[in-house]
Amino acid sequence: MKRLLPCLAILFLLLPSPPARTAHGEEEPRYAVAATADVWFYAAENEESGLFLLPYTYYVRVIREGVLYSAVQYLDDVAPYKSVRGFCKTEDLTFVDFIPERPYLRREIKLTYTLGSGNGMGGGAFDTVERTFVYYGTSYAGTARYYYVFADGVFDYVPATQEIFFDLNTDYLQSSAEELPPEETPEETPAPDALKIAIICAAAAAAVLVAVFVLHGKKPAPLPQEVSEF
Repeated sequence: MKRLLPCLAILFLLLPSPPARTAHGEEEPRYAVAATADVWFYAAENEESGLFLLPYTYYVRVIREGVLYSAVQYLDDVAPYKSVRGFCKTEDLTFVDFIPERPYLRREIKLTYTLGSGNGMGGGAFDTVERTFVYYGTSYAGTARYYYVFADGVFDYVPATQEIFFDLNTDYLQSSAEELPPEETPEETPAPDALKIAIICAAAAAAVLVAVFVLHGKKPAPLPQEVSEF
């Protein structure tokens, strides 16, 4: 029994560790990045339900990886932002094995609406209204460009009347570079002429050794013996 306990302890240490879990007992989240500028976020598992293009180099949280489509989540429920769940084509996503520091683009845009030229009274101070929206991504209707936004509990589109600039993520590129195997340095092969010279020199040296061995290894002829008279 005393010998069995240490063996069991060693076996326990060799067992694979269970997946890391959060404080709520859930597995660590998995993410995938929009490594190209044409990754659509869909409301359903079909191309007709495209809502917006994910911001380039930003991530979605993977809920379920599928063959054609993967269930994903973009943004989180931290005011003024609101998470939205949908689907992305699995082949369009680049899955990563780390938790990105900046998975989502947190961007708000302000749009100004002009109500009219006034009602003839007052100075028209309220004829212009400014609204703030949470930006999710860009969409198109023909050649017209729109932004998919959120405000006051509602998701909808607004005309893209301004350009939206943002910094790009590069962490997924660094992770891919670290996974590449080191390049092998090819061994140098001697030039054909040098190889021929080396073979000739080796053959000549071998011939000299054979000659020396033959000369030194040959026994001298025996001297003639005198004939004795009886």
